[in-house]
Amino acid sequence: NCRQLTDLDLPEGLETIEQFAFSKCERLSRIAIPLNCVIGRDDVFYNCPKLTTVDLVGRIHNTVASLHLERWRNEMNEEINRINQVLPTTNADENESTEAIQQWIRSVIRQIGHYKTQHKELLKDATTILELALWKAKMD
Repeated sequence: NCRQLTDLDLPEGLETIEQFAFSKCERLSRIAIPLNCVIGRDDVFYNCPKLTTVDLVGRIHNTVASLHLERWRNEMNEEINRINQVLPTTNADENESTEAIQQWIRSVIRQIGHYKTQHKELLKDATTILELALWKAKMD
């Protein structure tokens, strides 16, 4: 029974949140979820009308901080914060909260993957330029 639960930080090692795990946690207003945690079904947060804040925990902030371009960092921070602006408008009785959280986590993971790929390409290009400069310096 989680009717009195208002705030929850899930452990970083948690892999899955099962069906109905937080169903009818009517006072739950904030939850911190590890980025790599799989949300099992659409009804995980069924009837959680006060759930307005979802935080991603774990190494997500280190990953974002390490992104090469400031624009990427800003975009990722905006995406990470977006759910807390979207979630309050969802209808808890129709499982919209769970669906919104699932979509948001997938979006964050996709964006991180995209930026990591771009980051690797930039590093590869920079390495090539550095190698050419070193080669040229040896020739002079």
